[in-house]
Amino acid sequence: MNTNSNEKAPIGAGRALSHAATLGRAMRAVHADRARRGGRSIVCAHAWVSGGQASESERDISVGGLAAVPAKLFDGVTYTALGHLHRPQALDEGLRYSGSPLPYSFSEAGDVKSSLLVEIDADGLCGLEEIPVPVYRGLARLRGRLAELMTAIDHERHTADFVSVVLTDPVRPLDAMATLQRRFPFALTLSHEPALDATGDELTYGRRVHGRSDLAVAEAFVTHVRSEPSERERALLQAALDDARRAEDAA
Repeated sequence: MNTNSNEKAPIGAGRALSHAATLGRAMRAVHADRARRGGRSIVCAHAWVSGGQASESERDISVGGLAAVPAKLFDGVTYTALGHLHRPQALDEGLRYSGSPLPYSFSEAGDVKSSLLVEIDADGLCGLEEIPVPVYRGLARLRGRLAELMTAIDHERHTADFVSVVLTDPVRPLDAMATLQRRFPFALTLSHEPALDATGDELTYGRRVHGRSDLAVAEAFVTHVRSEPSERERALLQAALDDARRAEDAA
């Protein structure tokens, strides 16, 4: 469609148009062209339309929703194919995001990726079919204690998936990722959120490290902030702890 317009950009002291204002000007040109030509119309727009549901893989750099544009901008268009949001969704019968063909974050684990086959006849939109995209490898979010995750029968269906794990053990297990990858070879992320105790409070640091050696605590810290220490690093940690203990004894 011809989107040229006789409108001229407002002249201001360095004032830039917002995304909504820019898209609004473009759509006014589209509507003017529609009024002149008549017939059906299709618009493709890359925008965050109000009411659209985002996922963790999109980054909104705006403040207060300033980047969102109103859905009414597309009123009167036969079909609007939207891009930007990765989750497939319909804001109206003829206003849809097909979504990304691949998931880009674990927040999309439950999404069914698809393409949209849209049919338009002389009267307008007459058909719309969702065509599923083949799944290369599924996504799964798992939560629980390490021992439970390694043995639960329900998790067997996720052994070939990309997996994100939240461990709830009171104390972060040593070599947790290596252990998980024995059952879930495609485990990608791991975090530790200790389960609450019987009173509903998170376990204190003292209770979490109770019964663990100084070396085990130090190794767990290194694993938490970076990755599991190597054998050489374990030896250095042990040497440092031994030196600290000797200095303490001497004092």
